[in-house]
Amino acid sequence: MNAEVASELRRLEDEGSTGVLRAGDGAFHFTEGAIACADCHRTTGLDRLVVEAGVATAEQWQLAAGGDPSPLLACPQLETLAAIAVFDAAYFLLSAPEVLEFRPAPAHWLASVCRIAPRALVQECARRGDPQAGPWPITLIDRAPVIPARRIRRQRVVLTGGQAEVLAAADAQRSITGIARELGRTTFGCLTAVRELTAAGLIEAPAAPQAPPERPALLQLQPPPQGQLQPPAAAQSQPSSEVQTERRVVLPPAPLPRRRVRSAAMTSAPDRWKPIDREVLVRVRTALEELA
Repeated sequence: MNAEVASELRRLEDEGSTGVLRAGDGAFHFTEGAIACADCHRTTGLDRLVVEAGVATAEQWQLAAGGDPSPLLACPQLETLAAIAVFDAAYFLLSAPEVLEFRPAPAHWLASVCRIAPRALVQECARRGDPQAGPWPITLIDRAPVIPARRIRRQRVVLTGGQAEVLAAADAQRSITGIARELGRTTFGCLTAVRELTAAGLIEAPAAPQAPPERPALLQLQPPPQGQLQPPAAAQSQPSSEVQTERRVVLPPAPLPRRRVRSAAMTSAPDRWKPIDREVLVRVRTALEELA
């Protein structure tokens, strides 16, 4: 957990600030020192959670975000889903150092149903554990695809409902963030399921990111001391001992080897056929008559 972000959240709580604190790819919305909403590009938004849970339709959410939230605020499940979305986004926003920027702004429209103390939020994120631990650090949740294992080494595997949904949604293309949005689940819940499935051998561990290849060092030429400068003519006639110029000699292309063709011996055809022996014909005819 980043101590700088946690400290800024506590400071805004003590001051009772109202506005938006931007941190990396997300933001915290404060209302009188409490957090009413939090969003992160790597997590599933509250709009997707609300629609998947059947609390409201996409059209009703657009009306609420556009300035008419009264029909949606009457739903009792909205408070629970809003708190879940805040804890999910805060876990990833508090995981790495980010550039913080706070700007005063009007209170968020969810402030009437959701107000979370920043200290309680930081405490809960710390309880969830190190975000970089295990084979799936959070730096890979939106970069590495989740690939199911081709072979299962265990005879019997018991899965929970959430694990079965995540495993069924893994298609070797979606990341953990993509699976969470597809299922309408929290990204932290899908991350936990993927880590457990990887430990069970049902999902392949992600490949370690490869470091970029090192560039070769450039040769830097330094001028000789002022007392050892040579005139231009001498410098052209005598090559420098430090830098040797590579000379390339272009040779003419070698002639291709000729293919040897063997001349076949010419045999002259006989001028006429030799006469057939009449006695041989008589013997052949006699043999044929005996066979008949």
